[in-house]
Amino acid sequence: LQVKYESQRKILQTLASRLEELGIDAQKPGGLCCPLQPVVPSPIINGYRNKSTFSVNRGPDGNPKTVGLYVGTGRERNIVCVKANHVENIPSKHKQVAQCYEEFICHSPLDSCILFHEGGHWRELVVRSSSCGHTMAIVTFHPQKLGQEALTTQKDLLKEFFTCGPGAVCDLTSLYFQESTMTRCSHEQSPYQLLHGAPHIFEELLGLKFRISPDAFFQVNTAGAEVLYQAVGELCQATGDTVLLDICCGTGTIGLSLAHRVSKVIGVEMVEKAIEDAEWNAAFNGISNCEFHSGKAEAVLPQLLASWEDARPLVAVVNPSRAGLHYRVVRAIRNCRSIRRLLYISCKPEGEAMRNFLELCCPPDPRKKLTGEPFAPVLAIPYDMFPHTVHCELLLLFTR
Repeated sequence: LQVKYESQRKILQTLASRLEELGIDAQKPGGLCCPLQPVVPSPIINGYRNKSTFSVNRGPDGNPKTVGLYVGTGRERNIVCVKANHVENIPSKHKQVAQCYEEFICHSPLDSCILFHEGGHWRELVVRSSSCGHTMAIVTFHPQKLGQEALTTQKDLLKEFFTCGPGAVCDLTSLYFQESTMTRCSHEQSPYQLLHGAPHIFEELLGLKFRISPDAFFQVNTAGAEVLYQAVGELCQATGDTVLLDICCGTGTIGLSLAHRVSKVIGVEMVEKAIEDAEWNAAFNGISNCEFHSGKAEAVLPQLLASWEDARPLVAVVNPSRAGLHYRVVRAIRNCRSIRRLLYISCKPEGEAMRNFLELCCPPDPRKKLTGEPFAPVLAIPYDMFPHTVHCELLLLFTR
């Protein structure tokens, strides 16, 4: 926690000096741009991950069908796939599914797909689980030149292995199969095919029940997310007439957990299936003051805010991926006068998020169409959402 605190302190020092370069007096005690609280520890340290991605590649023993995690880099050409048994943050259930998947592909006459152009079929495995005891497995498969009949055979064999064969010990709630010719593939590009079980798994968080689709975003540390979202609720300073704008909302966890504090929640999310989950979650939990918009935030948000004439106070919460927010999203937030308070949750604040922080706080710039009054960082709270790693989640509060 001390190591993580120091790394977050350096990030805030960097932000302060970058803002100084823009002519903004941002230096606070310790050279920080705003006060930094101690790192909030995770309630669970071991086996906290509710989602694990396992690769297929050559192991240290040369086995090309090893299922595990990569060590090494592509640049050095020294990648090796090692089993995840020693990794403390992965739950034993995920390791069990990975071990069974390895057993299955080792008995398959089809090769693993290490490099697309060299052929092979069996690719990565994603395992999702919940505190309700549900487990979802998603197998990615490169079809290469296999016909539909051959593909059906492989799907049947996989299903049989995990329902009647040795893999039945995993007691899967859902088994999905995705044919993919790309490194990453959305449901729209190549549908997730349900081979066995229920289409969703369910999670409970802050007294609410959430439905999770194969590719929907959900914080990887459920217990840690509860602590984080409670803080978000307090920092929003929401009153009964506040409208909460939840950008990159995933399955709606943040907005729905705060819906009882505000008059309305508006969620925006790129993944269509996640929006379906969010709408189901709202209905199931009896929450009627939420509306969700499907589409890229940079397309949806400018339209949403350009015509904003609601007199109610508007608070924005953003929780983007490591890539940060698209410039058009930052511009829409910045140029909407109603937003006086912004909570930015970043899993990689030293990366692209830093660009967002500067765009939010820089002086108005007509050339970049940044005409709105600048925000200022007022508080930073790091959360140890990823114990056993160097990563940290940073919650930054901006006001204007």
